[in-house]
Amino acid sequence: MSDQHNQEKNLIDGKAIASALRSDIARRVEVLKEKHQITPGLAVVLVGEDPASQVYVRNKEKQAREAGIASVAHRLSADVSEDELMALVSKLNTDSTVHGILVQLPLPDQINEDAVLDAINPLKDVDGFHPINVGQLSIGGDANVPCTPLGCIMLLKDRLGDLTGKTAVVVGRSNIVGKPMALLLLRENCTVTIAHSRTKNLPDVCRVADIVIAAVGRARMISGDWIKPGATVIDVGINRIEIEGGKTRLVGDVDFDGAAGHAGAITPVPGGVGPMTIACLLLNTLTAACRQHAVEAPG
Repeated sequence: MSDQHNQEKNLIDGKAIASALRSDIARRVEVLKEKHQITPGLAVVLVGEDPASQVYVRNKEKQAREAGIASVAHRLSADVSEDELMALVSKLNTDSTVHGILVQLPLPDQINEDAVLDAINPLKDVDGFHPINVGQLSIGGDANVPCTPLGCIMLLKDRLGDLTGKTAVVVGRSNIVGKPMALLLLRENCTVTIAHSRTKNLPDVCRVADIVIAAVGRARMISGDWIKPGATVIDVGINRIEIEGGKTRLVGDVDFDGAAGHAGAITPVPGGVGPMTIACLLLNTLTAACRQHAVEAPG
């Protein structure tokens, strides 16, 4: 019973923190409307019928509307040409009511993802994937920051406060999570190591970390005994595994049951990082609207 109590105490409740953030965004959007007559607008582009993407886009639309953001989804068939998609992006770039553009990935094989992402106006790139935003983030400039790493930083600061001087290990080097995560941790004055599946002595690298960010995309790869006692673990992984009876369940990149006994704080999967990703998309849309109209974001 005491182990279960400790697990609950050590759990970082991403759902609750994201809910509070969305409420704050809704309040700030209302101030922006009243003070400047600006309604932040988000355009989401979905190509094809991928069920997971469909659910994700519906959630984004719903939460955007609840926050007072004007959200429009553009649903295109899976056989759409790259030229057609580019024409839509170009139209959204020049639409003054649209402040954020998100093209849901992955895209079908006939479309060059990099070319599409590069075509989005960097000011409207609320995913933070455009090379200009990546470059600004790397030099400490004003940038739209990728939503998942931004959410991870917020979870860490909610639990730990000031991150200055913490030793952080990011397991994963993707452009979407691993690399921007490391840059954000550096910005918070952490000492950062980027590790990955080919890192030598990976367990020993993780065992020295005050903060472990797991974003490698392998189910339960990070064992509980890799976690230093009292460390904070943020599990970005979402992996579907088969369990008894032909059913499936979602698990992270960390062996949660093993790690929870060592960690001072840990995110669950699901219910940890995921809700923060959508909340930070809304935050990025609000910030983008303010930048494009050259007004100060409501506090």
